[in-house]
Amino acid sequence: MTANHVLYLFGSAAPPVLNIAGVIERAQADSWNVCLGLTPTAARWLDDELPALEELTGHPVRSQYKLPWEPDVWPPTDVAVLAPATFNTINQWALGITEKFIVGFVAEAIGKGIPTVAMPCVNTAYVQHTQFDTSIATLRAMGVHVLYGEGGSVPNEPGKGRPDAYPWHLALHAAAAALSEGNADRP
Repeated sequence: MTANHVLYLFGSAAPPVLNIAGVIERAQADSWNVCLGLTPTAARWLDDELPALEELTGHPVRSQYKLPWEPDVWPPTDVAVLAPATFNTINQWALGITEKFIVGFVAEAIGKGIPTVAMPCVNTAYVQHTQFDTSIATLRAMGVHVLYGEGGSVPNEPGKGRPDAYPWHLALHAAAAALSEGNADRP
């Protein structure tokens, strides 16, 4: 893989997002050009780190839609990864509720054929809500590679999460695989 492959890394407000700098560094070590997008709440959690994250990626960190007359500040992407994806983010995406920039992007990515990976970060109380399984099934049916359950993120008991154990490596591996699959389909 060469450094000209662009990865849009999107994160929502779940504790693993606090480790996003290390994930960016790992992705860059694998030659990804990373652009970081966050939900507004995740951006607030990382407010003190945003300048350093912009320096690390070489791109502005985005958490809001741009205004119609503003130019795009990121290069076009090859793959998008949404991780950690909260209960709220997964459900909004599956239902097409796109008030958040990152949800709007990944919803549109499906229609544009941009390979997209999602890895939820939820607890066992949230997954009791029937909409969650419906949303996971909906996203998978639309071609999103959802890393949930065996081979992905597994829900923890409420209050027992271990952000350091979140399997970021699976999301980065899935992004690389999606890129390889996409390139195999090109003439």
